[in-house]
Amino acid sequence: MFARYEWMIAWRYLRARRSEGGISVMTWISLVGIALAVFALIATLAVRSGFRYEFVDTIVGTNPHVSVLSYGETLPNGDLPRTVRDYDTLAERLSQVPDVTSAMPVVEGQVLASAQGRNAGVQVTGIRPDDLRRVPRVANPEESQGSLDDFDGGIAIGAGVARELGVGAGDTLRLISPDGQVTPMGRSPRTKAYRVGYVFKVGRYDIDGVRVYMPFDEAQTYFNREGVADEIQLTVTDPEAVDAMAPALMAVAGDGTYLWTWKDSAGAFLQALTMEDNIMFVILSILVLIATLNITSGLVMLVKNKGRDIGILRTMGMTEGTILRIFFICGASIGVIGTAIGVVLGCAFAIWIDPVFNFVNYLAGGGVWDESVRYISQLPARLELGDVLSAVGLSLALSFVVTIFPARRAARMNPVEALRYE
Repeated sequence: MFARYEWMIAWRYLRARRSEGGISVMTWISLVGIALAVFALIATLAVRSGFRYEFVDTIVGTNPHVSVLSYGETLPNGDLPRTVRDYDTLAERLSQVPDVTSAMPVVEGQVLASAQGRNAGVQVTGIRPDDLRRVPRVANPEESQGSLDDFDGGIAIGAGVARELGVGAGDTLRLISPDGQVTPMGRSPRTKAYRVGYVFKVGRYDIDGVRVYMPFDEAQTYFNREGVADEIQLTVTDPEAVDAMAPALMAVAGDGTYLWTWKDSAGAFLQALTMEDNIMFVILSILVLIATLNITSGLVMLVKNKGRDIGILRTMGMTEGTILRIFFICGASIGVIGTAIGVVLGCAFAIWIDPVFNFVNYLAGGGVWDESVRYISQLPARLELGDVLSAVGLSLALSFVVTIFPARRAARMNPVEALRYE
């Protein structure tokens, strides 16, 4: 498609000094601009993918993929208890559904935790010890104190709860529930002290700061749920496919029940992430377009400076197509080299993001990353082949497109006009 002499002439034009009619300075500006634009695009896409992966992983790693709840029977006062009575049987049936990895009956409630003169509102989940070991982010947390083996005789709390109350593994805290025992004077609050057997950090501020696990039998007594469970929590092999599993789960769960998936609880958040991803890609695509336009300005100057050479080449027998290909090679080469440099820089940033971020944090004096605002404990980056190919394809496509106009202008130059004053 491109002859050897066409490559030779294009390369000579690219490396020519300005005194010889070349555009070496503009070449370097265009190349650096494209490299930085591609680097910024890949780095942003990597951080974006890392955020999404980390958020979704913490959601499905600490929360049920599907919750099976009961509407319950309507009480005389109109309240719906929404409790599951034959929970072990239902959990056994649900665990037989294909792709369901576990079915766990739980009891849930919100109480006040108190220790060391400090108070914090927490969300308590009553769960059996063997089931708690199936919660990935709790069984394999980022950081932990104590052991899950001590959970049966105590409670497990998130690192944020432990920090807020000033307690650790082996300490004691009190849980205070407004729905306690029924007395002739009405319902009195229930207060009970528990030993902290396990402290975990899953990496999500909103989970570590409120989550408390209690043994299932103890939670039934504490929350007045004797003989019932609040819901059956399911985990599946592919959390992204929970919607497709809904009919099979409903057929087993039976009438009077409904499903609540992790997508239902985090749907608005995922939509916001998707919208933000699309907007950022468009904005950075404009940045790449601006960088590639430098190729156009550089080639226009090159065509103007090389008008005499173009006229001589045309009189020697070169066709318009040959001239077009020569200048197309000039512009496309800048785009290809700049894109390659940008890919290397972007991939290196994503791979070594921790040292880079630590260096920036050091220069800023610390405190750059606030878990309470960003919810996760560190800046994530996930390098995905699709993101890299999108950045490369966009950069090369724009580089090739913006090169066509000045190349065609050079090809259509009249040799007589070009040599009239020579």
